[in-house]
Amino acid sequence: MKASRSSIFAGMLMLTLLTSLVGCCGPGGGGAKVESKNITTTKSLGEQLIDLKKAYESGAITEDQYNDLKKKTIEQQSDH
Repeated sequence: MKASRSSIFAGMLMLTLLTSLVGCCGPGGGGAKVESKNITTTKSLGEQLIDLKKAYESGAITEDQYNDLKKKTIEQQSDH
């Protein structure tokens, strides 16, 4: 009879653990809400052009990319 009780207890314990794991780690992450926030930073035209020049001078972008991005940045600024 003791073996039977311990088997039942072990089975109930496993069932409880599995249920807990599914509840916390299953689809939806346990119901935790995740909010996405859009953060907009505004830089002046001058700051944007300085950043582009630094990227070009450091080799992060090519001369063609620099000229293209510079043109687009100026055009976007004049649209506002």
